[in-house]
Amino acid sequence: MKILRFNDDRIGVLKGEDRVVDVSGEISYRVEKGPKRAIEEVIEGFEHYRDKFQRSVDRENGVPLNTVKLLAPIPQPNKCLAAFVNYTDRPERIPENLAIEYFYKSPELVGPGGTIELPDIPPVTGFHPEAEIAFVIGKLGKNISVAEAMNYVFGYAPFFDISVRGLTRRTMFLPKGQDTHAALGPWITTKDEVPDVHNLTVRSWVAGEARQNYNTEYMAYKIPDQIAWLSKYVQLCPGDVIATGTYHPGLGPFNGGDLLEIEIERLGKCSFNVKGYGAKKFAKSSGGRESANYTKV
Repeated sequence: MKILRFNDDRIGVLKGEDRVVDVSGEISYRVEKGPKRAIEEVIEGFEHYRDKFQRSVDRENGVPLNTVKLLAPIPQPNKCLAAFVNYTDRPERIPENLAIEYFYKSPELVGPGGTIELPDIPPVTGFHPEAEIAFVIGKLGKNISVAEAMNYVFGYAPFFDISVRGLTRRTMFLPKGQDTHAALGPWITTKDEVPDVHNLTVRSWVAGEARQNYNTEYMAYKIPDQIAWLSKYVQLCPGDVIATGTYHPGLGPFNGGDLLEIEIERLGKCSFNVKGYGAKKFAKSSGGRESANYTKV
């Protein structure tokens, strides 16, 4: 099942490929609870809601997908975490050489068709959109074992981790944690619809130009390992969003005015707008990263 938010914070289910069925009426006191708590309740109590939602989908025709405004499927998770260097995309990057590590992203997630803002922060040398698969936690958990970890996953969604290059800091706050630099959508696909999350194709485009194209099989630490490690240090909550890292080949800068697109097999395709500062020109360096001059757009 594909769970989404749309229009004035309503909750829907995708029917087929191009219709949306409004299931908001199945959620008691949805308006009073507010957008955040309402979707968390759906996630946490999905076994209760699944059959109700399915009956609505079977009974109603819904409305065309292109007539609704999609919102971030989770408006403000308690935690939005992202894996740091978690793909074996270079010869030296083998699992035993990679330390599992995470950083916090701003929890105010940008939704489909929303806007990512590029700030003017000298001496920035680039902004990169990193296409990733994210998973959503389904229930409260701490000190979770690898064997039990997948029982804590609710579903999956495409995710852009926006990175600011050229900033050297003692923390990842400025390079990774800025507002609008975490984008999620178009919906959450429940885990039962994904037979093997570690064998999905991830693709991205910038202003229509193909960029990343990789398979999640190259993930160094698989999702059960990530959950087990994270839950040793933080309590995972329903609705928490955890991005799993990216495969770096194909990365490059993007500009204000560009359109970012991400598509993940079985999970859907989503686009985001960009405004602010961006690369005016760039050149590949020997390290595979780009240097750039900037202009405001």
